[in-house]
Amino acid sequence: MLPCVAQPAAVEGAVDPAWILERLARPAPVSTPFVELRGSAMLKAPLRIHGEYARPDEQTLVRRVRAPYAETTTIRQGEATIARDGRRPRSFALSRAPELAGLQASFGALLAGDADALARDYRISARGSRQDWILVLAPREAALAASVRDITLRGRGAELRCIETRPVEGELQRTLLAGAARSAVAAGDAANDEALCREPGAAAR
Repeated sequence: MLPCVAQPAAVEGAVDPAWILERLARPAPVSTPFVELRGSAMLKAPLRIHGEYARPDEQTLVRRVRAPYAETTTIRQGEATIARDGRRPRSFALSRAPELAGLQASFGALLAGDADALARDYRISARGSRQDWILVLAPREAALAASVRDITLRGRGAELRCIETRPVEGELQRTLLAGAARSAVAAGDAANDEALCREPGAAAR
C-alpha cells in the first residue's frame, strides 16, 4: 500500500497513484528524450530546449541538453555538476538548487519505482483513467515549496508524456518526454506542445 497518498473515489476505470508509479518504474540504465519549454517576459515565445534524461545507474541522474546549446548536468549523491563546452565544470550541493533537488527526488524516484521516497518528499494525488491520467506532486519540504507550488505529470498507460512544473513565481514550465518529445522535435515550431502532453501523435493543429 502506497503511504500518504490521496486515493480517488471508486469509479470504474479510475486510476490510483500506486498503479501509475508501478507502470512508470524503469530499471537502470534507462534514457528518454525531452523537450523543455521555458517562458519569460523577455521572450516573445518560450525557449525550446531539447535533449535527453538518462539514469546510467541507480544513484545517478543525467540531463543532457543538445540544442540550442550543449550542456550536461549530472546529479549524484547530493551534488550537481554542470558542464558546458569550452567552460570548466562547476559543482555545487543540491541544497543550493531546490529545483534540481526536486528533479532528482521526483524524476529519479519515478524511474526507480521508489514510491516510499516519493511519498516522503511530496503529497501525491491522481485523477483520470489508466489511458489518460494525471499525477500531482505537492512538495512537503519547505525549501522546494518556497519555489515550486506543484508538479503535474500527464501520461497514458505506462508512458509519461509530460511534466508541468508550476512555480510560486513566474510561468508554468512544461517538459515533454518520450513519444511527446519525439513528436515535438519532428514538428518543430509547428508543434502544439499542450496537445502533445495529452494526445499521442498530436504534432500540429
